[in-house]
Amino acid sequence: MADTTPDAPLDTSPDGPVAPDADLGLDEFGESPFPGARRPDRNYDLPANGLRIAVHEWGDADAPPLMMMHGGFDFARTFDGFAPKLADAGWRVVSWDQRGHGNSEHAALYSWDGDMRDTLAVFDHVAGGRPIPVVGHSKGGALMTQLADAQPHRFRSLVNMDGIPYKRNMPDLAEHERTTMLAKDLAGWLDHRRRTATASRKPGTLDELAARRGRMNPRLPHEWLRRLASTGGFQSDDGWRWRIDPALRFGGFGPWRPEWMLLRLPGLPMPFLGILGAQMEEMGWGTPPHKVEPYMPLDGRCEVLDDVGHFVHIEQPDVVSELVLDFIGDPS
Repeated sequence: MADTTPDAPLDTSPDGPVAPDADLGLDEFGESPFPGARRPDRNYDLPANGLRIAVHEWGDADAPPLMMMHGGFDFARTFDGFAPKLADAGWRVVSWDQRGHGNSEHAALYSWDGDMRDTLAVFDHVAGGRPIPVVGHSKGGALMTQLADAQPHRFRSLVNMDGIPYKRNMPDLAEHERTTMLAKDLAGWLDHRRRTATASRKPGTLDELAARRGRMNPRLPHEWLRRLASTGGFQSDDGWRWRIDPALRFGGFGPWRPEWMLLRLPGLPMPFLGILGAQMEEMGWGTPPHKVEPYMPLDGRCEVLDDVGHFVHIEQPDVVSELVLDFIGDPS
């Protein structure tokens, strides 16, 4: 996944889109329709580490829970076409907007560990200590893999959708290298934060926001990108803007690097399914499938979808949902 994006999803000023505009082709919820997409059945806020985290649920509130985490520069509503398929199979699908994304509150600074702490807060609220199935896409898949390694008791199974990073077989660092890395990361983040303290996302029409996102996701149809813009943006006096905090950039400060997640894979004790798209995209990790197959855990496997890009659950929702449902088993 790229470190920055030209105009990735979302700002948190208003609570949502303005009243629907017939000229924009929006529905009664102010959202651009797309075949098979369904808005969440429930939306609520959850306090987590001093921030307000927006949570979205599909399915029966009393059904067994399944947690689903989106990728960087995205938001939970990216699952509008995918989550309903799992909910219709009997699961209570719970996703949330990561800090600074979607409808969640912006933070003073961002880090991988901050996202991890927020994730634990959602786990505690949803699962109550029980092991549950978990699905993560992109950064969400990488983060969930790290959490599964650290706290395996929370996971009944884990599905990683195109979130297995690979650049090189990177061993751990010597302590003096960690110190140098941390100092550079902190300085870079603070400089970036100062530059973006008063920044706002570039305004445009709904179709312009969709077109900007399309430059990073050229395989996705404009109609779907338009829905993302309407659910992940808001309309202000000078046009539509994405809600994402302008201060965000991928990752966080500190000596941790997402590529190291690959080294955690072999020791995962829970059933693991990796789903990789073979077509490389700007927002993807650029992971060659043959490079990660040797790292699969004992109770794990990797499915490679040949003519599919990074957003496997959007390009092939039926195929991917069938893979996931077959893997995680019956909700009962």
